[in-house]
Amino acid sequence: MDIPQLKESIIAIAESSKSVSEKRQAICDYLKQEIDHYHWVGFYFKNGNKKELKLAEFAGEPTEHLIIPFGKGICGQVAISNKNFVVPDVTAQDNYISCGFKVKSEIVIPVFVNGENVGQIDIDSHLTNPFTETDELFLEFVCEKVAQF
Repeated sequence: MDIPQLKESIIAIAESSKSVSEKRQAICDYLKQEIDHYHWVGFYFKNGNKKELKLAEFAGEPTEHLIIPFGKGICGQVAISNKNFVVPDVTAQDNYISCGFKVKSEIVIPVFVNGENVGQIDIDSHLTNPFTETDELFLEFVCEKVAQF
């Protein structure tokens, strides 16, 4: 992964004149296209005052998980913990919501606005244990950029 180039492209998307939704979609599309082990990339955001997340923009196969209650699955756990969650092997997780038989691992990074966890980026991979600290740090950067718009 060419992190400087990836960051430069994310900055360009964030600073573009596109709408918020178009920017988030462009980020999903870009990450899925540019990073070989990112097979599904999507954003979930808090659904109003409800204790649930709602799927926003994504790139990859459609999912039936449009709404995820807080505490349920990896995304729901991050909504409560406010911490990154890297799952090297989804079969080892008791509280995992299956998004398809191809998914072997997942990484979820929260998006904070003014210190509040408002959503997250969720990435699934068809490979076991592909996510590194580099992925985690890069995705934190992506979430910081998303929080700005």
